[in-house]
Amino acid sequence: MKTVNVHEAKTNFSSLLAKLEADSETIVICRNGEPVADLVPHQRVSRIKTHPVLDKIKIGYDPVEPLSADEWPEAAR
Repeated sequence: MKTVNVHEAKTNFSSLLAKLEADSETIVICRNGEPVADLVPHQRVSRIKTHPVLDKIKIGYDPVEPLSADEWPEAAR
């Protein structure tokens, strides 16, 4: 993990990004010696895996089951 001050980060932003891409190393940006931000490599999210909240949703019926004749609205019969 590399630490840089704000002025150095502003001045060398492109080279910091290049280093981040090459090494996948986190860079901490500090102001007056105190960390204020982390520059981290982007992590792609799998689009195949479902969101954990969606796993909690349960449907108590078959949504593709055909309707019987009396379940159709009168106008649609």
